[in-house]
Amino acid sequence: QVQLVESGGGLVQVGGSLRLSCAASESGFSIRTMGWYRQSPGSQREWLATRTSGGSSNTADSVKGRFTISTISRDNTKNTVDLQMNNLKPEDTAVYYCHAYVRRGSSSYDWWGQGTQVTVSS
Repeated sequence: QVQLVESGGGLVQVGGSLRLSCAASESGFSIRTMGWYRQSPGSQREWLATRTSGGSSNTADSVKGRFTISTISRDNTKNTVDLQMNNLKPEDTAVYYCHAYVRRGSSSYDWWGQGTQVTVSS
């Protein structure tokens, strides 16, 4: 079982910053990547950034320079990854989801958090 819990969303003014955090609790699974997506009403889920367990990362061009994904830190049985968001714009308003790609044996799975709302007001 894998559980992803996001925190850090909220209301922020244009130009402000927020830091989202995702804590992954896993038992018997190996986390390969953790990342962030977002979805606004009427739109498809959009990929933002991914960090691998090996340390490499990728960030979508649409948010590069403003959003930064942290390394995956591990504390006891939890893996945590943050998304630092700077210079926020109204179009960044969305529900932000944490994603983990995990493996157990020869099988791989995608897991999602419940989402956290980010609202950027002008």
